[in-house]
Amino acid sequence: MRLSRLRLNGFKSFADPTEFVIRPGLTGIVGPNGCGKSNLLEALRWVMGETRPSQMRGGGMEDVIFAGTARRAARPFAEVALVFERDGAETELVRRIARDGGSAYRLGGREARLRDIQAMFADAASGAQSPSLVRQGQIAELIAARPAARRRVIEEAAGIAGLQTRRAEAAQRLGAAEANLARAAGAVADLETRLRALDRQVRAAARHREMSDSLRRAEGMLMWRLWAAADEAQASAEGETRTLGALAERAAAAARAARATREAAEAGLEPLRAARAAAAEETARLRAELASLAEGERAAAARLGAVRQALADLARDEAREAELGRDAAASLRRIAAERQALLAEDEGAASRLAAAERETARLETRLREAEEARLRLAEAAARAEAGAEAARRGIEEARRDRDRAGAGMGRAASARAEAEAALARAAAQGAAAAATAAAAEQAR
Repeated sequence: MRLSRLRLNGFKSFADPTEFVIRPGLTGIVGPNGCGKSNLLEALRWVMGETRPSQMRGGGMEDVIFAGTARRAARPFAEVALVFERDGAETELVRRIARDGGSAYRLGGREARLRDIQAMFADAASGAQSPSLVRQGQIAELIAARPAARRRVIEEAAGIAGLQTRRAEAAQRLGAAEANLARAAGAVADLETRLRALDRQVRAAARHREMSDSLRRAEGMLMWRLWAAADEAQASAEGETRTLGALAERAAAAARAARATREAAEAGLEPLRAARAAAAEETARLRAELASLAEGERAAAARLGAVRQALADLARDEAREAELGRDAAASLRRIAAERQALLAEDEGAASRLAAAERETARLETRLREAEEARLRLAEAAARAEAGAEAARRGIEEARRDRDRAGAGMGRAASARAEAEAALARAAAQGAAAAATAAAAEQAR
């Protein structure tokens, strides 16, 4: 491996891009203290994979980025590129670090790992820890170092460090492989257990597939039957739809007829309402007349009772006067007999005769008075009989008027009932028409 070029950008004191060409032979870089000679060596170590900030003379790896001066601003990153020849081919190694992130490597234009970079330089007996890179004060440290440290330096110079690194890595990989084998054995045992469980699951899955196939066939059969039933139902529904359409047409015609009937009934309602009102007025008038006739009948009945009472009184008076007349007639006959007897007696009976004549005159007077009273009673009886007859005729007339009024009330009630029945029929026809129209709308 031969280094050919070194390019720095933002690394420590090299704020601007700087490129060094390393030609074949011996190349020396000279300059005063502080001009950056040690920074070039640190740049080589850094690009070859140095990870210790102490080897870069800093507290952190970000310290390799140019920190800025009073006249120049700090750089956000640092980048070092090393071009070298190996096996006749030229390869470029680039390492870049930013303030807000870690460092990254590119080898031959592709991203690379730190381990790959260290292994490459270890095989070439070079690298960040190569004894060919002697920093300031390292020779004095080597003289004062212990034999083990000197041995490491000699082994690195002899190219054995790469082999030891590879052996350490191989031992590490072998340990990792043994650990992986142990884990693999455990995993195999676990897998065998899982395999047995999976075998059971496979058998269960096979049964599940069989059952699923049977279920799918059953579902297919069910879907076919459902489809057939649905198709049949659709055909039936279409037939019912046609039937309902015809029914709807008939219902619409019936609704129109019902509306016409309702309109005609509504047109005929007004005369019926007028007739009902007239019947109600006639009923009220007849009821008032009937009440008046009933009052007249009660008055006539009262008068008839009074006449009958007067007739009874007259009959009693007539009987009493007749009795008095009979008594007077008997007395007259007795007096006449006594007169005849007295006429046959002596003249001394003249005084008795005169007394008898006076008595006879008195009795005749009473008889005439009784006859006059009888005549008056007869006239009163005739008048009472005429009044009773008139009362009876009034009662009969009142009864006939009452019967006529009852018949008129019956006719008025019949007319009112007929009007109400007509109204009810009209309302029923209107309701039927509305129901028919609603059914027709629903059928549509």
